[in-house]
Amino acid sequence: MKTEGRNAVLELIKSGRQIEKIVMERDPQGPLGRIFAEARRAGVRVQFADGAALDRLSPTGRHQGVVAFAADYEYCGLDDMIASRKEGYGFVILCDGIEDVHNLGAIIRVAECAGADGVVIPSVKSASVTEAVVRISAGAANHIKVAKVPSLGAAIEQLKKNGYWLYALEADGQSIYEADLSGNIGLVIGGEDSGVRRLTRERCDGVLSLPLRGKVNSLNASVALGIAAYEVVRCRLKN
Repeated sequence: MKTEGRNAVLELIKSGRQIEKIVMERDPQGPLGRIFAEARRAGVRVQFADGAALDRLSPTGRHQGVVAFAADYEYCGLDDMIASRKEGYGFVILCDGIEDVHNLGAIIRVAECAGADGVVIPSVKSASVTEAVVRISAGAANHIKVAKVPSLGAAIEQLKKNGYWLYALEADGQSIYEADLSGNIGLVIGGEDSGVRRLTRERCDGVLSLPLRGKVNSLNASVALGIAAYEVVRCRLKN
């Protein structure tokens, strides 16, 4: 699996994942110099190439002078994610129909920054963790667990059996600012067009909404999740 871009490659090195090699511009300076130093410190093989060679290696042309080659992304099991609860309470993000890689990358970045234990994605009708998702997440995908499950509904039931409260983020629910989000929490975010599916929503313990004050009636999925995730953070800081 290729990882490209300065932030994404640096975070890949810091994650400790096995890296086959890194290819970068000759005479690395500034941010590239830091990546070179971190790679040498981690014992990662570095090769140098000119811009044209890097362009050929880059799937998107946004390599910023560096491309890393690592093993395929390793998903975790939902059991592992539940067992890795941080600070006493679990916090999990579940994606229901997030098919756009930009949204999935942004959601993973939000989840990691907010201290979530992981992100759950279904194995069908969902974007997977690809090179583009890693880059868009600014490397956050290398620091957070992602579970790919056969059934999102079954994952919700498993989380509930382990003491989680599951909330769908939709436009017609209770205001998120009135909810107690201090325990084990799972937030379900739906796709841009369809939102959280009916059957998924019915399995949740409740529906939470963000109050909209403008004329546009919806937020981008990753933006909505960012606001909701940091409301979980705020509730926990109070306790």
